[in-house]
Amino acid sequence: MNDRGHGERGSVTVVAAGLLAVCVLLAMASADVTRVLMAEDRAQTAADAAALAAAEALVSPSGGDPHAVASEYAAANGGALVSCTCAPGTAEAIVETAVPPGPLLLLGTPGTITRRARAVVGGATP
Repeated sequence: MNDRGHGERGSVTVVAAGLLAVCVLLAMASADVTRVLMAEDRAQTAADAAALAAAEALVSPSGGDPHAVASEYAAANGGALVSCTCAPGTAEAIVETAVPPGPLLLLGTPGTITRRARAVVGGATP
């Protein structure tokens, strides 16, 4: 009789289980990275939109509060306005927005992701 390999019976199952665990961890890490990258993109989009809207409000004949407009546009794009340097009478708006990425699978709940944007209205008299 051939008695070779009986002591290693089931070792493939252990290796397969280990590889499966590694694959699950990689999938979870990929999901976390994707969620953070999407939040960064949302934060930048919200900042860009808010800065453009605030700059337009600065030079608009109807006036309007640039800070309120920036806050509205940031919220419409999934962010929250953190700061707006957009004094009436100037031709420049600098805004900062924040977006929470939400709970992550491996790292728990991180802080918010913030992004800044600046818009300058050309040809306007400060």
